[in-house]
Amino acid sequence: MTYEYYPRGVCSRKMIFDIENGVIMSMEVIGGCNGNLKGISSLVNGMKLQDVISRLEGITCGSKPTSCPAQIAEALKKYLAEN
Repeated sequence: MTYEYYPRGVCSRKMIFDIENGVIMSMEVIGGCNGNLKGISSLVNGMKLQDVISRLEGITCGSKPTSCPAQIAEALKKYLAEN
């Protein structure tokens, strides 16, 4: 299933997840720090949603209260709540 999320408070503009049976099959982030987000996308491929959430939630970026990784966790929590 494809799931789209629009993050808040960060440079990235859109996150697109392909999720099957509670596992991230692929993830694409539009905007933000391209190289870092490609790296994170590669690392989370094949991971269970709850594992990604527990590793990424609460991460901040500079003086911002959130970050792109934290927004990935928020997206996955929202996905779980809706499905």
